[in-house]
Amino acid sequence: METCENMSAGRKNTENKVDYCTPPKYVDAVMKFFDGKLDLDPCTNGNSLLKARISYCELYDGLKCIWEHTDTCFINPPYGRNPITKTTIYDWVDKAYSTNRLFGTEILMLIPVASNTKHFKNIIFKFACGICFLEDTRLKFWSKGKETKKGAPFACCFVYFGRNYDRFNQVFSQYGKTFKIWLIKN
Repeated sequence: METCENMSAGRKNTENKVDYCTPPKYVDAVMKFFDGKLDLDPCTNGNSLLKARISYCELYDGLKCIWEHTDTCFINPPYGRNPITKTTIYDWVDKAYSTNRLFGTEILMLIPVASNTKHFKNIIFKFACGICFLEDTRLKFWSKGKETKKGAPFACCFVYFGRNYDRFNQVFSQYGKTFKIWLIKN
């Protein structure tokens, strides 16, 4: 993933970083949810605390890489618009949903809460299995192996595309309020 206007979630970006990593307590939750077996992380970097069997770093465009031979996937995507490829978080959510639908891959995403966006309205609220709105309203991501001092300028949530809401609720309810999304048949 080339240089991205990251961490914006629709707001003016004040930093030019692309290496925001999932905080350790959420890394632990993701690994617990997947019973320690994470097949794919298509948005990793050299400082990521998550270790997947297959990882695509910023040298590759994870959206263009193959996701179909995986059972489990965690995505903490770039939150802004990529000025080179013009992709946005919508593209990541769409690929996550498509991969789940076509191949049955269990997918967790860590994304900003933005319920007024196209990806929430057209994909998440219609096709995700569950969502956890995190109690950490200004999540402190990690950068270069350390917790960032300033929290994110938006709330974050975990979105789950899969078939085991009870497991999702069991693992993530300690981090915020979980909701089952009643799937609309397409």
